[in-house]
Amino acid sequence: MTKCVSPDAISTILANPSPESSSDVPEIVVQVMDLKATGASGNRFMFTANDGKMKLRGILPTNMGSEVMSGNIQNLGLIRILDYTLNDIPNKPEKYLIVTKCEVVSPPLEMEVKSEVKSEETGIVLRPKQENEIKSEVKSEVPGIFLKPKQEIVSKSAAQIVHEQHQNMAPAARMSMTRRVFPLVSLNPYQGSWTIKVRVTSKGSMRTYKNARGEGCVFNVELTDEDGTQIQATMFNEAAKKFYDRFQLGKVYFISRGTLRLANKQFKTVKNDYEMTLNENSEVEEASNEETFVPETTFNFVPIDSLGPYVNGTELVDVIGVVQNVSSTMSIRRKSNNDTIPKRDITIADETKKTVVVSLWNDLATSVGQELLDIADKSPIVAIKSLKVGDFQGVSLSALSRSVALVNPDLPEAKKLRSWYDSEGKESSMASVSSGMSPSSKSGSRSMYSDRVSLSHIQKNPSLGDEKPVFFSIRGYISFIKPDQAMWYRACKACNKKVTEALGSGYWCEACQKNDEECNLRYIMVVKISDASGEAFLSVFNEEAEKIVGCSADELDKLKSEEGEENPYQLKLKQATWNSHLFRVSVAQNEYNNEKKQRITVRAVAPVDFAAESRFLLEEISKMRVSK
Repeated sequence: MTKCVSPDAISTILANPSPESSSDVPEIVVQVMDLKATGASGNRFMFTANDGKMKLRGILPTNMGSEVMSGNIQNLGLIRILDYTLNDIPNKPEKYLIVTKCEVVSPPLEMEVKSEVKSEETGIVLRPKQENEIKSEVKSEVPGIFLKPKQEIVSKSAAQIVHEQHQNMAPAARMSMTRRVFPLVSLNPYQGSWTIKVRVTSKGSMRTYKNARGEGCVFNVELTDEDGTQIQATMFNEAAKKFYDRFQLGKVYFISRGTLRLANKQFKTVKNDYEMTLNENSEVEEASNEETFVPETTFNFVPIDSLGPYVNGTELVDVIGVVQNVSSTMSIRRKSNNDTIPKRDITIADETKKTVVVSLWNDLATSVGQELLDIADKSPIVAIKSLKVGDFQGVSLSALSRSVALVNPDLPEAKKLRSWYDSEGKESSMASVSSGMSPSSKSGSRSMYSDRVSLSHIQKNPSLGDEKPVFFSIRGYISFIKPDQAMWYRACKACNKKVTEALGSGYWCEACQKNDEECNLRYIMVVKISDASGEAFLSVFNEEAEKIVGCSADELDKLKSEEGEENPYQLKLKQATWNSHLFRVSVAQNEYNNEKKQRITVRAVAPVDFAAESRFLLEEISKMRVSK
């Protein structure tokens, strides 16, 4: 039987990523390249499939380990793929070939198959190797093109290579070779035992918590393997105490005996469908001699002018920009524990000609922040991963413990940004991303005249806010405030978090971890808003509710306890209705009992400025005339 590489084999695989059965798989013969063991046990091998035109990274099935160890499968040899599946690699466009069934076709060829040496019909025609030598000609159907026969060489089996590697390795390295290492992309919750080799690319701080089941501690790390695939690992209580000091940022580890589950979209920080949990019985061992294993930090940059929809959301963002300004280090006192921590603000700009302020904390403020301050006159470029988007001064960014910052990174986006800035950006007029979003910061109104919609527009589009919160402006009336709803909660005077009644007396704040004799009341209420198109119930929090009701929650609570012919509490709520306001709202999807429901939340409220409103209406009328 003629042995050859199947033309366009990789394209065939990519076109059919998951065959229903092996009978659906056409003739696929590929050349084995870059064959290497994931562990010296020899029952799992990674390789690159080559068809002369394209290449695809993959893993051989475990039952072919003996074929590799015996030397039947070697680099430059051919295999026929009988069954397979393709896995996505998170954050990368490439696919990962998982071979589930294959057979040996040919021993090693003279050289790598390349598209320049090929046949229009049958590909590269080969004859068998005899006595560890390739002495036969390798012909092409194209006249005059030949491959020279392979010279006398003795090929070594994988078992021989592994044995020689073992003899030359230090004991720690030999231990690492005895492991069967899985790529992160191949893991799922239904697998049994596995071992991964990963670098710690982000490490969170140890956090304490207190709930109905008691007190505890927790911390997270982000792990990245050599393919760039990432996963978040979480440790609680004893496991957190055991592994917190062991995990060091930037070091490489072998990890096993962990569990996987579907990632909680609300809290995940990396693009992976699964998250990992390590317990006190999990195994974590530092890998030595891994200097060459340096996974790249992957970014998913968001343009500065597109940050608005992320404000106060749970999704973190990556940004890249040219540094415009660097502040000096400030000392900020935490409300929770009264500790003082360093902070530094930097202002960055990008090709959208918008700027945004990024707050750096702790080590980022003193290390990266100082580095940026020293070279600020050279307008350095900084790329920052995992930032929280807040609403301070409209839109602002804040670094977290897991954030990573690179100064003048070697990235295509950085080179493009530098070219733009040097050619035209430095002469351009920059505006804050918050400009135009704060017509009256004192009144609290933001974007009151942008994205103006009616209530019916939101209600007729139930999918709004499905992926991330979306923001709109509304003009409407408070038509009803239900008087018997739970309109406030007891809050800590220091941090405004919810408190509970302490044993004996006072109130316990879980966030501050302390008792206080007094607490504040803060609004958390629902009001009905009406406009010309319809009505809807909106959630309102303290600052916005105070502007609507006209007093604080503590003052309203006192009115509720007063007696009289006319209930002063009911009267106060009645006075708050049928007043016109401008609202800035967010629309998001909440899931309850496996059912998604739209939630509209008031983010800012301001009285109607009738002069500004009239100008807005005239502009809208002008747009309608132009469009006709």
